[in-house]
Amino acid sequence: WLQDVRPAESVPLLASLVGTDGARRNRVTSAALSAISMHADPSAASTVERLGRTHTVPSVRSEAIFWLGQMAGAKVAGTITDAVANDPDTEVKKRAVFALSQFPKGEGVPLLIDVALKNPNPAVKKQAIFWLGQSKDPRAIDFFARILR
Repeated sequence: WLQDVRPAESVPLLASLVGTDGARRNRVTSAALSAISMHADPSAASTVERLGRTHTVPSVRSEAIFWLGQMAGAKVAGTITDAVANDPDTEVKKRAVFALSQFPKGEGVPLLIDVALKNPNPAVKKQAIFWLGQSKDPRAIDFFARILR
């Protein structure tokens, strides 16, 4: 509906709509994160990355991590693997594992294998193993063969 809005102006406006209500999933927050992720402006990825790292509400961090994986794939692997390793909320960790599974061209498979082998949280390991099984990647098949021996 709005025309001639520069992305550099749009991203901060949309980020200001990201809510802080942890009691429920906010449709405005979800729509704002989705809209930011569709921007080509460099500030979009850094805004979503910041929200994924620092937002106080786990569901917002989780959703931001998801969109970050959709936006930038392997370019933001460090942020996503950091969430898997260090976020205090297991649901955020699981969503970050899903984001790894969405990397193009199987780029997330080695990272998923690493999570499955090394992450101390059983729910997170389970998530990594599930997404490896869905990948049909030869490296995942080799991984399963190794752990079954």
